[in-house]
Amino acid sequence: MEGFITDWLNLALRWFHVIAAIAWIGESFYFVALDNSLKPPTDANQRRRGVFGELWHVHGGGFYNMQKYTVAPPEMPDDLHWSKWPSYTTWLSGFSLFTVLYLYSPETYLIDKNVLDMGPVVAIFSALGFLMAGWIVYDSLCRVLGNKDKLLGVCVGFYVLIAAYLACHIFAGRAAYLIMGAMLATIMSANVFFVIIPGQRKMVDAMLKGDTPNPIYGKRGKQRSVHNTYFTLPVVFAMLSNHYAMTYTHPYNWAVLAIIMFAGALIRQFFVMRHRGQVLWYLPVAGVALMAGALAWTLPHPVVPQAEAANAPKLKLADIQPILTQRCAACHSAHPTLMGSAPAGVLMDTPDEISQNAQRIYQQAVSLKAMPLGNVTHMTDDERQKIAAWFEGGAVK
Repeated sequence: MEGFITDWLNLALRWFHVIAAIAWIGESFYFVALDNSLKPPTDANQRRRGVFGELWHVHGGGFYNMQKYTVAPPEMPDDLHWSKWPSYTTWLSGFSLFTVLYLYSPETYLIDKNVLDMGPVVAIFSALGFLMAGWIVYDSLCRVLGNKDKLLGVCVGFYVLIAAYLACHIFAGRAAYLIMGAMLATIMSANVFFVIIPGQRKMVDAMLKGDTPNPIYGKRGKQRSVHNTYFTLPVVFAMLSNHYAMTYTHPYNWAVLAIIMFAGALIRQFFVMRHRGQVLWYLPVAGVALMAGALAWTLPHPVVPQAEAANAPKLKLADIQPILTQRCAACHSAHPTLMGSAPAGVLMDTPDEISQNAQRIYQQAVSLKAMPLGNVTHMTDDERQKIAAWFEGGAVK
């Protein structure tokens, strides 16, 4: 019953999180595109009012005129929209989902004793500390190098690389990727909460008092907003990565993660520059080339089973079924004990079900060694070799 309830919490939180993320990313992408597409106003009255740039839209049968002021409008409007709740909702729902899945079951999701042997309490606080440290280091870099955009960008990129290396040497590969995504998402939401919105509030307060707002708040907010847009595609990949074990189970999973994140940043840069009127095709080409390189690098090597090497007779399903029953059925059965329901609907209760999933069993348990998850059921290398021998021998029933 507990696993069943957890699965429903997972469903509800994941659905809510995705909806909130769509709203936040959509809003973020729109404003970055808008900011990079502005043209100086042709109306002299608009220029005198402090309009820096404008953009005309036609959408849904209507015409829209978006304007941006150099600092702020002459008068404060009665109804002012604040772009903050999609960010906060995305982070809160994501952290809730992370708590239900990962922090609630650290032995299963956070810990891989082959990476680092640590207890569940240490794993939980390490994960939370990783998120906090991510923001503290990033924010410190911005405060020290805030006036040097290019140097700051290089330093932030280098820091993300170091963080990826550390995460993949502390946590299980699957968790490391997710924690990296959560760290970047925390930075993004913290940028909104600690820098962008407070700066905007100070500008509004100054206007209400009849003072001229300090333009530094707008500059800082834009800088953090630009950083957020480059983090977006890497974060989306990290959140989806748990479905693709060939990435996080690689011996150099931290480098695979860095390559894919860099590819995402390059592709995002293409769209940013395109909105400025510069079509730089080498950016997406380089991004796709990096993805292709990651694909080639992560191709599994053929496994030579010990039994085959010794010219042993081919194994039959009956020879490996006890292994699957002992090591896999706790999750992959009609009535699992470690999960609310069988992941991906893969069942191993009967010979027919095992045969139908032979390819997936071989890939996950032998080629990638991604299953059992966190190896919580302690599948041995000899058992993996037996599964390999059975599959490569034709998966004989």
